[in-house]
Amino acid sequence: MNENYQVRYAVGQREMNQMGTEAIRSDFLIEDVFGSDQVKLVYSHFDRYITGGVIPVKGKVFLDTIDSLKSEFFLERRELGIINVGGKGTVMADGQSYSLDYKEALYLGKGTKEVYFSSDTAHKPALFYLNSTPAHHAYPSKKIGRDEAEIVELGAPETANARTIRKLIVNSIVETCQLQMGMTEIHSGSVWNTMPAHVHDRRMEVYFYFEIPEEQAICHFMGAPNETRHLWMTNNQAVISPPWSIHSGCGTSNYTFIWGMAGENLDYGDMDACPIPTLR
Repeated sequence: MNENYQVRYAVGQREMNQMGTEAIRSDFLIEDVFGSDQVKLVYSHFDRYITGGVIPVKGKVFLDTIDSLKSEFFLERRELGIINVGGKGTVMADGQSYSLDYKEALYLGKGTKEVYFSSDTAHKPALFYLNSTPAHHAYPSKKIGRDEAEIVELGAPETANARTIRKLIVNSIVETCQLQMGMTEIHSGSVWNTMPAHVHDRRMEVYFYFEIPEEQAICHFMGAPNETRHLWMTNNQAVISPPWSIHSGCGTSNYTFIWGMAGENLDYGDMDACPIPTLR
């Protein structure tokens, strides 16, 4: 049984409007995503979403269940998305080996019993970023290479939001119950992500920021469109975004982030836009 996890309860819009900086950080920010030689997890009551990570250095690391799931094994009633943001590594799932290089993804379906993580070399270990959601059906596991993603170019240098979106674990690439994951790379000279902002009341989201240079930071904006708040974040940190919240960021340099979503609607374009002049 893995005891290296936290539980975060759902927070409403009214409650967030009354929070100070430390309370917002405590409920929504995940400062330490990765466990060293142990899987580290945060279990959110927003859509029962689990976010976490593992850095295998000394050897294989097993994905064990947690008490909150009340399950025999971790993926008994769940699906899992994995994206490697470190050195080359391997995921072993029920005897099947998947080699993951930098920015490559793997989907594991419901019912996968034994999952192990390992790095090819200890001096440059893999950093496996994990997102998991409840699942009602067992879909086949599948690896998705960086160039196998569905690629979308958005934004422009003039508005400082030129970016490349790589849809990795989405229904056009791999069948899932509700989990959706992808990666957005901000172009050099641009700093804004997901701007213009939007909300999607039918699903929640988690952002994981990485490739942030040392001594640089991200200002992540969240909250209702007419009552926004912000969080300062650094490299390899994640933030939970409720369904009623915008989720947008601005960096002191360019960067990359992974977005993960869960909810009742799998349509990527299912969102309600928030015109920039109306944000408060």
